Amino acid sequence: MAVTATVPGISRLGQVRVRAHDVERAATFYQNVLGLKFLFKAPPGLAFFDCGGVRIMIDKPEKAEFDRASSILYFAVPDIHAAHAEMKQAGVRFEDDPHMIARMPDHDLWMTFFHDSEDNMMALMSEVKR
Repeated sequence: MAVTATVPGISRLGQVRVRAHDVERAATFYQNVLGLKFLFKAPPGLAFFDCGGVRIMIDKPEKAEFDRASSILYFAVPDIHAAHAEMKQAGVRFEDDPHMIARMPDHDLWMTFFHDSEDNMMALMSEVKR
């Protein structure tokens, strides 16, 4: 596909929607467990957080077709082992322990997968310099 001048100039991801059955419970999780900066709430039952310039919208689906688990969000952390231990201590349910995914030229890519308060699969990732 050729890029033309009519293509919009997409430069970054601006917002991600995360489905929640209990917006208050999810907002508490994203603020207190993940430590994301709370931005604001809006009707009908929306909560917004900042994650490094990307806005995360927590939303209770009003229609059945929107009541699906969200895409996996990969949260970058400087020390995946410390973040994993802290979150596990807070009761977060992990699928696995931190493990190396790929060996890159100057770093190793580590990940671990967990469930948020609404059972959406999420992940921590860390690029560990060698």
